[in-house]
Amino acid sequence: MADVPKREVENVEFVFEVMGSPGEGIDAVDLGDALRALNLNPTLALIEKLGGTKKRNEKKIKLDEFLPIYSQVKKEKEQGCYEDFIECLKLYDKEENGTMMLAELQHALLALGESLDDEQVETLFADCMDPEDDEGFIPYSQFVQRLMSDPVVFD
Repeated sequence: MADVPKREVENVEFVFEVMGSPGEGIDAVDLGDALRALNLNPTLALIEKLGGTKKRNEKKIKLDEFLPIYSQVKKEKEQGCYEDFIECLKLYDKEENGTMMLAELQHALLALGESLDDEQVETLFADCMDPEDDEGFIPYSQFVQRLMSDPVVFD
């Protein structure tokens, strides 16, 4: 078994119970969602490298196969944290008052890095966003806090 503490193994087992089928494991297309449910932030490239698939029913991942993947991702250094995301969004904070244009955030999510699609951004904003003010600005720190505390899971 991977070097995963007992408490974390219990959390992994719970995720498998919710997301998988008894004895079969989870579908490899859900690998990223399972890792995110365990408070990890793997990139799409890392998920693919670790055996994640783009189509459902191509492959199943059993618990004993998942634990080493979980352990590896947990050790990964290229995961963003709250402070990293805030530093990035400060680039858009022209008045240095903790706000940025909602349109700029939407553009960044749609076009930069591991971009989301329109429907995903709308879901994200509905779940994590304060209303924009009259000038189109939003407080970005609250957005990041909500995003990281209650992750939105996409199908």
